[in-house]
Amino acid sequence: MSESLPVLLSELKLPTFKQHFEQLEQKAIEHSWSFSQFLCQLCEQEVAHRYQRRIVNWTREAKLPQGKSFATLQLQELSPSIQHQVHQCRDNTDWALRAENILLIGPSGVGKSHIAAALGAHLIEQGIRVKWLPATALVQLLQQAKQELDLMTFMTRLDKYRVLIIDDIGYVKKTDSETQVLFEFIAHRYESGSLIITSNQPFSHWDQIFPDALMTVAAIDRIIHHSTIIEIEGESYRRKNKAK
Repeated sequence: MSESLPVLLSELKLPTFKQHFEQLEQKAIEHSWSFSQFLCQLCEQEVAHRYQRRIVNWTREAKLPQGKSFATLQLQELSPSIQHQVHQCRDNTDWALRAENILLIGPSGVGKSHIAAALGAHLIEQGIRVKWLPATALVQLLQQAKQELDLMTFMTRLDKYRVLIIDDIGYVKKTDSETQVLFEFIAHRYESGSLIITSNQPFSHWDQIFPDALMTVAAIDRIIHHSTIIEIEGESYRRKNKAK
């Protein structure tokens, strides 16, 4: 092998080529591969490595709750109609490419956050960048950015995530400063990126989040315009498990 090849592969940022070149070269000689077959094998190794590295990096930055995936989700505990909706969102991720939203509404403990996190992990595997943000933490970050006269810059930085998961929006306090920045964020995100929102309050109680009726209606209108609404009823998983 040419002595300059490792240097060239490093310069081209092809670390997997560099790692597997000699091994695959020997295999190609043994099996009489054509040059295109040899090159194809190298490219497959590089693509697989980059995919795995991207999954690791995007999962780390997404900060999804640990252990909440479709493998651990007790979906059979939910009604058939809810199962169907969740399967549709999982199996056809075009909604994320169209900047559509998913709203998970129901009482505490019925699996809203678990479904949201599982969808987030699945989206990352499909090449869609995701970020998990508890609603209260998001509002604090928005408030801080506004105080620093940097709100638009902060919201624009979040645009790199095609899907943002806002967990427990019902816990946002009804104050002018908090709800104003939250509304500005929802308006900024409208039709530009997807939101997965969990809430333990139905829309009829969202006036407890926003300070006046007009802002409540405007926020809900933007969120539900292009959305799938999954309303989950039933007893808390945690209560059921404790009873068992």
